[in-house]
Amino acid sequence: MTKKEMITTLTSLKGIGTAKAEALIDAGYNTPEKIIDASLEDLTGVPGISESVATSIQEQLKQTVPAKKPKKKETPATAKKEEKSAEKKPATPKKTSEKPAPAKKKTTPPAKKPKKSKGKKEGYTPKKKPELPDDIKQVLPVRKEIKKRRPNFYREEWFRYKRLGKSWRRPDGISSKMRRNYKYRPNKVRVGYRGPEKTRGLHPSGFEEVMVFNVADLTDIDPKTQAARIGGTVGSRKRMEIEKKAEELDVRILNKQR
Repeated sequence: MTKKEMITTLTSLKGIGTAKAEALIDAGYNTPEKIIDASLEDLTGVPGISESVATSIQEQLKQTVPAKKPKKKETPATAKKEEKSAEKKPATPKKTSEKPAPAKKKTTPPAKKPKKSKGKKEGYTPKKKPELPDDIKQVLPVRKEIKKRRPNFYREEWFRYKRLGKSWRRPDGISSKMRRNYKYRPNKVRVGYRGPEKTRGLHPSGFEEVMVFNVADLTDIDPKTQAARIGGTVGSRKRMEIEKKAEELDVRILNKQR
């Protein structure tokens, strides 16, 4: 009997829910016969089962579960009859047809497929990294950690009036509780949330961003420490020319189209 069938049989009884049924099954009583044959002391040891509940379970199961038919005991008269019938019938040797075992065919193991190399894709070029001094290299990961724990700054009562928006504005007003730093108010922009001074204004990669609007702007960029960002008003034709010229000058474009 499966666990689901046992739970359905137990829950059909009076005074038993799914919790008591699962407790009985977990204790080892996974069939009705085991519950009927168990003593009251063993059943009361299960959590949530009292003596009255245990007796009612056994009485209800005895009515629902059919009793096992006792096995017929062999009388000496029937045993003698079986012996006589065995003596009368002579043992006939069984014909054994020994056939030669078929020869096993040699099976060749299937050829192993060559494993695919987990290398980089063809035509992949890694992104260029800046040549930074050691002091800035050490401070960049510090700025990243500070940014992770820095909270989001929202405008006062942005949640109350949809027209305000979430963009930060300094709280103002003589009765402003956010300005007076009351408890349970949003975080305000403060000096302590700033990152290291040496990394301010740098891209997460470490480059200094320079806005570019035409091909001539690329000549003023230092490819070792600066990277280009194409302006949003630049068209697709001019963008392609800027990207082609940037590859020649070895200048990284931060918003390059794939």
